[in-house]
Amino acid sequence: MAKLYILGGRERGVELRERTEKHDWCLYKTALILEVDTETGAVQTCLEYESPREVRAGDRPAGNFHAGALVGDTLYACTTTEVLIYRLPGFRQIGYISLPCFNDVHHVTPSLDGNLLVVTTGLDMVVKITPQGETISEWSVIGEPPWTRFSSSIDYRKVGSTKPHAAHPNFVFELDDEVWATRAFKRDAICLNRPGKRIVMDGEMPHDGLVCGDQILFTGIDGKVVIVDRRTLQVCQMIDLRKIQDNGKEVLPAWCRGLLPVDERRMWVGFSRIRKTIFTENVRWVKTILREGTIVKPTHIALFDVVSQQCLQEIDLESYGMNGIYGIFPAYD
Repeated sequence: MAKLYILGGRERGVELRERTEKHDWCLYKTALILEVDTETGAVQTCLEYESPREVRAGDRPAGNFHAGALVGDTLYACTTTEVLIYRLPGFRQIGYISLPCFNDVHHVTPSLDGNLLVVTTGLDMVVKITPQGETISEWSVIGEPPWTRFSSSIDYRKVGSTKPHAAHPNFVFELDDEVWATRAFKRDAICLNRPGKRIVMDGEMPHDGLVCGDQILFTGIDGKVVIVDRRTLQVCQMIDLRKIQDNGKEVLPAWCRGLLPVDERRMWVGFSRIRKTIFTENVRWVKTILREGTIVKPTHIALFDVVSQQCLQEIDLESYGMNGIYGIFPAYD
């Protein structure tokens, strides 16, 4: 696994006064996929993408790849209002879906039955659709009937923000025939098609939810990896990556999103530099740790040995134009 694909985006260079919730949809100008050679440190751009005007909320160019999935030579990626499917290694686009219910989409992944699961975060909803874009199922992640707080007649791709979100779902995964979604604001993951089943994250705001054998690996966005037993649905280990990586230094934790296990003890993790707009949001762990002299690290990926509790490698991606990371995948040969 010498080479990796990193999914994310390049921020727009705007003034602080414009970096408000009103402009969240266009905070990122360009969606990016980088290829990183972890042995040589070489980085090259595989793909740059901007969403077309008809599926964005305003006239400004916009784009950012959120979390996706890699199956064989097929990469499933998403912007805030689109699902894009690419054939690797040439990144030839072979599929495209954009639906009116797509608002602040955070994750897409193929389901076990050959369809697609899409997290439309802005509507606090997860939808299952066919590869052609036909809706099969819709689930509200807050236990209410779909479309209780929103209208199915509105094109939410043209709505800049639906904040405040009630739960902020950001990742979807399957356990056998069960569909699960992480909920950052509720600090848990819940089963959508069998209500009542829940994984409690002990106060962490989860993001990725990767099923790896008998375990489910979650990132806590403040710099932790939470390991859950898939049979008992109980947390069996919580690893604070900040303590391993920063060795007690006064470093502001970056958004921890993007996770790729290498083997039973090593994993790559993505860290996105905290943007200034976050200080206007109700994120307790940022407000309590920020002090004068605190170092803000650039957007980067890091390789951890979670058994020996060591950070083995860091690769800065900010200098290559990537300001936010959402996905890490092995490069397809």
